[in-house]
Amino acid sequence: MVSRYERDSFEFFYRDVRDELLLQTYALTGDLSASEKAVRDALVVAWHHWRKVSLLEDAGNWVRPLAWSRAQRRHTARWWHRQRDLPADVRATLEALNTLTLTQRKVLLLTTLTAQPLQSIAGEVGLSQSAVERELQSATTQFSMQRDVASANVRPLITAIRSEIGSARWPRSSILLRAGTARRRSHTTLGIAAAVAATVVAGSLVTDADGVSPDLATKAIVGTAPQPAPAAAQTPSRAATPAPEPAPSLNGEALLAAEQVAAEVPGAWTAGATTRNTEGDGLNITCQQARYADPQGVGSLVRSFRAPVKPEAKAAKGRQASPPLTRTAVQAVEASATQEASAAAYDLERSWYAACAAPRLQLLSTHEVTGLGDAATLVVMRSWAEPTGTLVVGIARTGELTTTVATTTPGEGDAPLAESAALLGTAVSKLCTAPGGATCVSRPRLDEVPAAPLEAAPAMIGELDLPPVGEVARPWAGTAPTKAATNDAATRCDKASFVKGPFSNAQTRSFLIPDATRLPPQFGLTETVGSLPTDRAKKFVATIRERLATCPDRDLGTRVATVEERDTTRESMTAWTVQVEIKEDQFIDYRMAILRSGTAVAQLGFIAAPDADMTDDSFTALVDRALERLGNQPGPAA
Repeated sequence: MVSRYERDSFEFFYRDVRDELLLQTYALTGDLSASEKAVRDALVVAWHHWRKVSLLEDAGNWVRPLAWSRAQRRHTARWWHRQRDLPADVRATLEALNTLTLTQRKVLLLTTLTAQPLQSIAGEVGLSQSAVERELQSATTQFSMQRDVASANVRPLITAIRSEIGSARWPRSSILLRAGTARRRSHTTLGIAAAVAATVVAGSLVTDADGVSPDLATKAIVGTAPQPAPAAAQTPSRAATPAPEPAPSLNGEALLAAEQVAAEVPGAWTAGATTRNTEGDGLNITCQQARYADPQGVGSLVRSFRAPVKPEAKAAKGRQASPPLTRTAVQAVEASATQEASAAAYDLERSWYAACAAPRLQLLSTHEVTGLGDAATLVVMRSWAEPTGTLVVGIARTGELTTTVATTTPGEGDAPLAESAALLGTAVSKLCTAPGGATCVSRPRLDEVPAAPLEAAPAMIGELDLPPVGEVARPWAGTAPTKAATNDAATRCDKASFVKGPFSNAQTRSFLIPDATRLPPQFGLTETVGSLPTDRAKKFVATIRERLATCPDRDLGTRVATVEERDTTRESMTAWTVQVEIKEDQFIDYRMAILRSGTAVAQLGFIAAPDADMTDDSFTALVDRALERLGNQPGPAA
C-alpha cells in the first residue's frame, strides 16, 4: 500500500523536475518528441522505485540518466533539421552541440544546466575528475568556435533552448502514478516467477566455493585462494555440479620489490602499500581511463614506489624551501580468466596511453619490446605542467596476466628507455612463473614504432602531439575534424587548396590555447590533409616548394627560410619559417610544412606570437609526427 505522503511527495517532485529534465534531454538529442516521451517514461520508473528514490539527496540526478538513455534510443539523428519553425539561434546551438562527442555533450550540459560539482559529474559519466575537466575544456572550446562566441557566452546560448520546450504538454501526475504502480505489480509477478525458476535450477548456478558469485572484488588475489568446501557439507544438487576451480593465487611476492626497482633504476627506492585497487577512483597512473582494463578479471594488485632525486635545498632567508624532487614508480597487475581476455586488456591499456588526453602532456615516442613476455610496449610522454617531468609507461602481457609499470622522472632530460625496459623485464620475469603466467623474457629488443592512430582522426595529429609554446601554461584544445572547405594552414605565399581538382578525403582541424592571456586572435595551428593519385601528390608538393622558393621575389614584404627538407621514395617533407609584413614594421610569423606519405598530402600551418612560439626542433618533431600519422590516410577515391 502506497501512503498519501509518498504520492504527494512524488507529485511535487514531478512538477519540480520535469521541465529541467526535458531541457537537458532535448539539448542532448535535439529531438523534442523523443525527449518528452523519454522523460515521461523515466518518471514512471522513478515512481516504481519511489521508496528508494525519494530518500536520495537529489532524485533528479537518478532520473536523468534514464531519460537520456531512453531519448537516445528513440530519437532520429539531426531531428531539428525537420523543425521548420525552429529559431535560427537555437538551431545553430543544436548544430554546435551535435559536433561534440556524446561524452563531451553530457559533460557540457551537466555543467551548464545542473548545479552538480565536477566530482558528481565524473561519477555520472564514468570518468575521473581530471578526465571530466579535459572533456569540459575541449567541449567548451569547440562549441565556442562553432558558435563563434566567447566561452563566457556558452551557458546563455544553451539555456536559450528552454524557449522551445515551453509548449510541452505533460500528462497528469495520476496517469504516471497508475503506470508506475502497474509496472511495480508486473515486476513483482515476474520476480516471483524468476525466484521459483531459480530455485528449480539452483544446482546449475555458478558460485565460488563459499556460495558467492565470483567477481573482481571477492576473488582471492592476495594470499591463498579459497578452498572448496568439504563434499559432505554440500547439498545433493550442489554436489552434482562441481564447484569452479579457485582463482589463481597471486600474492605480493609476484610484484616488484623496492630493491629490484633500485637494481634497474638507481635510487633509494621505498615501496608503499600493496592493494587490490578497490578503493578510491582506482586510477593510479596518468592517462589510465578506468579502474580495470579487464572488469571481468579475477583479480588485481597495485604497488607504488618513491625515491628522492636530491636532498631538499635549504631555504633562503625569508623564503620557503622548495619541496624535494622525487622519482615515482607504480606497478599494476591484472589477472584475467583467459589469455584472450588478457590480450584484450593489454590492447585496451595500450590505447589509453597512446591516445592520452591529459592536459599539457606530450607523446614523445612509442616502442615495441620484443622478447619480453607475449607482448610488450613502452610509451614515453613529457608532462609540461609544473613540475616538468618524463613519464614512461610499460605495458606487458604473459599468459593470463597483464602488468603496467610506470615511472616518472623530474625534468626535461632524455627518457630512461633502457632502465624502463629492464624494469618491465624484471616485472615479467616474476609474473611469468606465477599461476596464469606464460612466456618469460629472452633477449629483449627495443624498436621505435609509429604512434598509434587517434580514433577521432587517424591520419591527423592531436593535442597530445603538440609541444609547449613559450611560457604559455595552458593546454592545447583541438576542434573536431571537418570536411576541408577552406585551408587555414595555407600562407600568403602558397595559397594551397585541398578542394580543387582530384582531391578526396580532405579534412581540416585547428588547435588553440583557450583562456591564455596576451595571445593575438590569429594565434593557432591548423592541419589540412587530403588524398591524391601518386603523381599528383608529388606534383602538389613540388608546386608548394616552388611557390615558397619564389615568394620573396613576388612579394617583397615576405621572408622565407627553409628549416628542413627530406625526400624518400614514399615520403617527402619540407618545413619553413615565413614572415609576412601586414603593415609597416608589423609582421605575422608562420611556421609551415608540406608533407606527403604515398598518396596522402598534408599541410601544417602555425601562426606564432612573440612570446608563444615553437623552436625549429620542436616544430620539425611535430612535422615528423604528422608524417607518421599521415600514413593512416585512405587512398584517393576512384
